[in-house]
Amino acid sequence: MSLIEIDHVTRLFDDPKRGSAVKALDDVSVHVARNEFLCLLGPSGCGKSTLLNLIAGFDKPTSGSVRVGGQSITAPGADRGVVFQQPTLMPWLTVWENVAFHLTMQGVGKEIRRKKAQHYIEMVNLKGFENHYPSELSGGMNQRVGIARALLMNPEVILMDEPFGALDEQTKMEMHAELVRIWRDSQSTIVFVTHGIEESLALGTHVAVMSARPGRIREMLTIDLPRPRDSTSPQFNDTKRRILQLLRPEPVEA
Repeated sequence: MSLIEIDHVTRLFDDPKRGSAVKALDDVSVHVARNEFLCLLGPSGCGKSTLLNLIAGFDKPTSGSVRVGGQSITAPGADRGVVFQQPTLMPWLTVWENVAFHLTMQGVGKEIRRKKAQHYIEMVNLKGFENHYPSELSGGMNQRVGIARALLMNPEVILMDEPFGALDEQTKMEMHAELVRIWRDSQSTIVFVTHGIEESLALGTHVAVMSARPGRIREMLTIDLPRPRDSTSPQFNDTKRRILQLLRPEPVEA
């Protein structure tokens, strides 16, 4: 059975200036099995982040249904951790305090918070930086803190909205390798929004290629490539060419 079930979802947004509704998503259906790594790939404005927000419970579909673990999604929940484009860390808190922030809100004692945070700090390779503040870290390190914070909640699903978009290419490649390792170690299910073809192929077990707005799923691709992924291999580039074909503008109907 699928862990995430998105069935015939359409999302309309009111647009008073246009005097009509804008259709962001159009009859989208996606099923994600446990422990899969799904990349949502498509052009800007195609509804990738809207779809992620529906899974997170930040938004609701106009029609259709979204379920996680068989339960309808009506609000955010601890079973879904979210990593945003920017780490959104509290600058006045240290690394371990940011990672353990969820536990602080629950009233958990400092000693337990510190111990639990340490496990995930080490998982994201930040041991030795526990007492640093966000301003003392690089952009990639701050994103690691955001990932550790999401992991500490022990969610079934981790939702990531272009978390590496602001990083340079070398740091991004390092983060790709780290994220794959973390995904394997944590046994989580990840849904990852990107507009980078090579990023989706470096990370995903599956890639859902979306059309321009209104967003639809043009094709769901299974990425059966050995890890670490070799971006120069014939198989990698064959799949890349297929995705490029899918991303071409669809012919306009007469």
